[in-house]
Amino acid sequence: MNSTLQCRRSFARHVAILLILGLVPLASSRAQDQKYPPTIVFMTDFGTVDDSVPICKGVMYSVMPSVRIVDLSHQVTPFSILDGARFLFGATPYYPAGTIFTVVIDPGVGSTRKAVVIQSKRGQFFVLPDNGLITLVADRDGLEAAREITNPDWMIGKALSSTFHGRDIFSPAGAHVARGDDWTQVGPAMDLKSLVRLDLQVPRLDAQGLHGEIIATDGPFGNLVTNLDAEDFLKLGYQRGDTVPITIGDKKMELPFVKTFSDVALGKPLIYIDSRGRFGLAVNQGSFAAIYAIKPPVKFTMARK
Repeated sequence: MNSTLQCRRSFARHVAILLILGLVPLASSRAQDQKYPPTIVFMTDFGTVDDSVPICKGVMYSVMPSVRIVDLSHQVTPFSILDGARFLFGATPYYPAGTIFTVVIDPGVGSTRKAVVIQSKRGQFFVLPDNGLITLVADRDGLEAAREITNPDWMIGKALSSTFHGRDIFSPAGAHVARGDDWTQVGPAMDLKSLVRLDLQVPRLDAQGLHGEIIATDGPFGNLVTNLDAEDFLKLGYQRGDTVPITIGDKKMELPFVKTFSDVALGKPLIYIDSRGRFGLAVNQGSFAAIYAIKPPVKFTMARK
């Protein structure tokens, strides 16, 4: 018994000496040094009824078997480049540098529109059609470089489909970036000023008040998403608890500015700062868009306090 105890103590002292010498790493050090596989964040307007999304993922895994694929959404409003741009804008701050965003919302598939890889100043990559999807991210984060996808080694198939570039171009190209291949080999460099941008109304403050645009509804709830951030709205001088006059299209109303939905009675409208830091409109447990028959995009004006 004493011999066993002495052996254990001797072993413990031996390990302690090795730890001091740095010859045995601590568990926390091993965790910190662990290398994680790259991440592709995948977004489309394909839906999930057919096999389009799994096929694209299969292509990615074929190029880079250890890649992690995160589904941002495959329920983007069909053909809505603005919705895609908005989702990218909302998601990118929560992912680290090196993340690859592969996006296929491509109403111009098979046309003269370009397929591109773009690097932002935050060190993230975007593999997508050059149709304006990058607009909001570019305005906020800035862009470092862009290249057109022309290298056939970064595509699949002997003959590209005219209608499924998500499979043949964007999925393999994104996986090549994830694999660590030299992305400058994807194709020729592009002038960043040549990238397609969406023509969005810029918030404007004048004597009449603040002019903005409702650009989308928020998922299934019917909340209205605008192009105003909290800073824009607060320039009007309103505080929580104030009533704010607002004209949406030809509809005039006065709405309370509150912190959260339950600050008003069930079924009542409100304005608030949403989880992305934007000015929004909602109904407590109801759909603002449905109740007030508002279909984005539509312009609105709020008077100064």
